Amino acid sequence: MADIRDIETSRLLPVVIYDQTLMSRRFCLKGHVQGVGFRPFVFRLASHYRIHGWVKNTLGEVEILAQGSPQTLRQFRLELISKAPPLAQPALVADERIDADLLPDFRIARSDAHHSANIFVPPDYFMCADCFEELNDPDNRRYRYPFINCTQCGPRYTLIKSMPYDRANTSMAEFPLCADCQHEYDDPLDRRFHAEPLACPVCGPSLELRFAGATVAEQTDLALSRTIQLLKQGKIVAVKGIGGYHLMCDASNTIAVARLRERKQRPEKPLAVMFPVTQKDPLGVVKTEVRISPEEEEALTGPSRPIVLLTKKAGYSLADNLAPGLSELGVFLPYSPLHQLLLNDFAGPLVATSGNISGEPVLVDNRDAESRLAAIADAFLHHNRRIVRPADDPVVRRIGNTVTAIRMGRGSAPTELYLPRGLKTATLAFGGQMKNTIALGWNKRAVVSPHIGEMDRPRSIETLQLVNRDLQKLYGVRIKQVACDAHPDYATTRLARSMNLPLQQVWHHHAHASAVAAEHELISDWVMFTWDGVGLGEDGTLWGGECLVGQPGHWQRICSMRPFHPPGGDKVGRAPWRSAAAMMWGSQLQWHDCPDVTGLAYHAWQRHVNSPTTSAVGRLFDGAAALICNIHKCSYEAQAPILLEALATTRGAAIALPLEKDEAGIWRSDWRPLVQHIARKSIPAEQLAADFHATLALVILHQSRVVRDMTGINNVGLAGGVFQNRRLTELVRENLQANGFAVNWAESLPCNDAALSFGQLVEVAARGEVH
Repeated sequence: MADIRDIETSRLLPVVIYDQTLMSRRFCLKGHVQGVGFRPFVFRLASHYRIHGWVKNTLGEVEILAQGSPQTLRQFRLELISKAPPLAQPALVADERIDADLLPDFRIARSDAHHSANIFVPPDYFMCADCFEELNDPDNRRYRYPFINCTQCGPRYTLIKSMPYDRANTSMAEFPLCADCQHEYDDPLDRRFHAEPLACPVCGPSLELRFAGATVAEQTDLALSRTIQLLKQGKIVAVKGIGGYHLMCDASNTIAVARLRERKQRPEKPLAVMFPVTQKDPLGVVKTEVRISPEEEEALTGPSRPIVLLTKKAGYSLADNLAPGLSELGVFLPYSPLHQLLLNDFAGPLVATSGNISGEPVLVDNRDAESRLAAIADAFLHHNRRIVRPADDPVVRRIGNTVTAIRMGRGSAPTELYLPRGLKTATLAFGGQMKNTIALGWNKRAVVSPHIGEMDRPRSIETLQLVNRDLQKLYGVRIKQVACDAHPDYATTRLARSMNLPLQQVWHHHAHASAVAAEHELISDWVMFTWDGVGLGEDGTLWGGECLVGQPGHWQRICSMRPFHPPGGDKVGRAPWRSAAAMMWGSQLQWHDCPDVTGLAYHAWQRHVNSPTTSAVGRLFDGAAALICNIHKCSYEAQAPILLEALATTRGAAIALPLEKDEAGIWRSDWRPLVQHIARKSIPAEQLAADFHATLALVILHQSRVVRDMTGINNVGLAGGVFQNRRLTELVRENLQANGFAVNWAESLPCNDAALSFGQLVEVAARGEVH
């Protein structure tokens, strides 16, 4: 009986041998098996059972040659899955007996870069408990080292240049290992055995603090301490993290927050706050400021460490201008050792908002950051590890008992999904115009990028093109066709056309519907509500309040909202009063508080000049917010509906709106009685806001009943950005379930336009691009 040390626990484990009849088997595993410590795990398991052979990375898979007794190999095979590392999600795709010469031992072999359709690109992982402990251990050689990591944590997606995932294929190749790190990297019994981002203060990345255009600290410890001094003085510091820069300042300093808002030209949009974590009570500081449910706590402390929208407590003590007018605050925890050190040393919450020009992708390059953020940040805390591609922070929100995505990003992307029907041709889907992502699809696989941003900015286009090239390179896929939205004026549509590849255009709301349907592929027929702000419809008008029936590739509009035509064209989205005016004028009501003092908007509305027809519920929310909350202009997208939801704190009284067929046979709900109600000044604004939400939830119930009577379909899906509204979505679900409907919405992706790229792939595949 021999022994081998378990590197996770340092325990001595008995080596087991069942019998002496030897055979050779080849195992192949796909899924989350690279960048998660899987090869070291296989080595330990093989050593435990005295199995000879090797394990190696291929492109997207792990291949194993195992030599031992039949009984031993059977147990080895079982434990490859059952005892895999926490971050791993292995799937066995091959198990075959082969003829091979007996090898003298078990080893990790050189990676094989042959092509595979099963490549998995790991996301970035938060700092694990073991590294957390070492970071705070004065006797450890990595004490307070901002780049500590191991096989179970650290950057992945943002530093990988190519696959397979080996150090030579990452930006860490620029940092040769010192003797101590090399020993750890080579030692199968060490926790850092083949940890590709491995580093220490001797050989790894370091920090540099620059202030007023000059370097003021090049030593990591000094750079950290000087940064804390600046933050305590109310300064704004741009801090380079894992996926890009954060703009950070004291979250309790109202003046510092106001200064950040003024410089970033972000007067009212909520700012995310990072809270310190201690080993004794990890969420102690968080719970002093916000309420947190078990589902929200699980998300907050989960592997992707997202920003979670949490309800402020009555005794909330942070700056009141972090999320003005809102009852929620975006909260997240330190996910990298650098953030952990900053938050611990500062001993309080810090604003940590994206280091970018508003609407653009987060910045990743040291020089670019200093150039583009010079008017915002007082100082820059850089490091010299290159970020290969940006990944902004993900955002989630609880709706009912489910935590749903609002934005994909670092730790949750790239998001890998399966298509219900396979693509015959490798396809890149360009998504839409707002909150954009792109998606790469081939066979039955789809990979959705992290959040890119609003596509009206040159840097967003540049980042989209970078991510496009990167995804194809990382996954070894060369696209042969492209897909995009049907709107001719979207920047992504123009970019797709410029690719000179076969092009498939997908209707905006068909993509929304198909994205949800694909996540619940066992459901064959749907009643799908696609409610959002705007999207070009099949009749040339701007849809956004539709009820579609069918399945991917075969959607038919059955119900909608009464159309109206707000004046102002592209100005409507940031000027809710224009929607309110069109709703009032369309209801033959006077609006004495209308900002249209010159009458130009009214005349444009009368003549349908620059007043596109729309059925969008998002525009109804805009108008309602203008009438109820007196919000005439917005400084950020969807501000008016967000404030309206925050105001709806009481139980609403729903109004039964007329539902009748129009000349084209579309059932339409008439919102005019609702407008008459919310225009009343004698009712408290809180009640009107609640009544508005309750009425729209009742609209969905009434339309669902009509469709069920026509088709017998009982499965309802909710797609589109409107369903990020927790109050509305919870009311809708409650109403529908009480009436015998099954209700589903997006789970893996946001319900907003971030899901369009995936939905486009699903639609293209459903059209007949199948094996």
